[in-house]
Amino acid sequence: MQGVSKIKLVVYLVGSMLLITFSFYFYQIVYTPNILVDQEDRLFVIKTGTRYREVLEDLGKQHMVDDMVSFSFLARLKNFDRSIQPGRYMLRRNMTNLAAIAALQGGKNESINVTFTNVRLVSELNEKVTRNIGVTPDEFEEALDEFISTNQEGFARENILCMFIPNTYKVYFNVVPEELIGRMHDEYLKFWTDERKSKAAAIGLTPIEVSILASIVQAESVKQDEAPTIAGLYINRLKKDMPLQADPTLVFAVGDFTLKRVLNEHKEVDSPYNTYKYAGLPPGPINMPQITSIDAVLNYKKSNYLFMCAREDFSGYHNFANTLREHNQNALRYQTALSIEMRKGAAQRRKR
Repeated sequence: MQGVSKIKLVVYLVGSMLLITFSFYFYQIVYTPNILVDQEDRLFVIKTGTRYREVLEDLGKQHMVDDMVSFSFLARLKNFDRSIQPGRYMLRRNMTNLAAIAALQGGKNESINVTFTNVRLVSELNEKVTRNIGVTPDEFEEALDEFISTNQEGFARENILCMFIPNTYKVYFNVVPEELIGRMHDEYLKFWTDERKSKAAAIGLTPIEVSILASIVQAESVKQDEAPTIAGLYINRLKKDMPLQADPTLVFAVGDFTLKRVLNEHKEVDSPYNTYKYAGLPPGPINMPQITSIDAVLNYKKSNYLFMCAREDFSGYHNFANTLREHNQNALRYQTALSIEMRKGAAQRRKR
């Protein structure tokens, strides 16, 4: 009997030791810091279609997990291997396995700031919008083409940039292309309030046409305070059915955005964006106009101006004129000042 009691005691002791050991190990697995130990908080991205093993590999390559065995063990217990959700997740310094898995599994997706400015072409927009999210440029463009083919608001390939109001928007990494375009369309509808639409109607333009004109105004001057005056000048020309004769539209028509000076040969290019050859607005914007440029058109400064020329002081501002005669005088002053500056520059280069 004593032998049996000793065996039971040994079994009990061994079992107790194993239970204590396992409990301690399980406690460590669950509650001991294992994520970004002694590191800073970092974002972890899970792309659409990523498998469980690939998630583990990415965590390892990025040195986010100290003990991958314990993380993997608990992840399987929590069924994380069967519930992978694409997204962009914030993992915190000294996080436990349990907390990290809960963050990844619970879909606590971190929002991303999407910003797009200085865009001339749809291809540039595709790259900027999708830079930090799970949508590829090709997927975005495909969804955009679908929107263009089905919308009832007059958006076409040539003018679709008018729908995108430059700003910073918060979206989620795993947003689908159709939802993203729908979000941008909603922002467009919010921007075009009844007040803005009334102002556009008073000018005789649609919201899309206002944005097209705003893109030209924006390209004409770096001085925002004279944008309403430039807008008023072009509105005067539109009302008189005069060609806008806007040099930036020729740059867009030629397709050479490095072009510094527009020459007579450029004015002969056969393009609907050649506002020297064709009256009215071009079929689409030549850039994505900022909100300030759109509002400059809606709140244009009334005048009789029909012409403008860069000032001879090279300040970036323009001289405006009501008549061609006055405009030619302004142009002569600018050309004279430019010739003097060019001669000075040539003389300085010779001295070197």
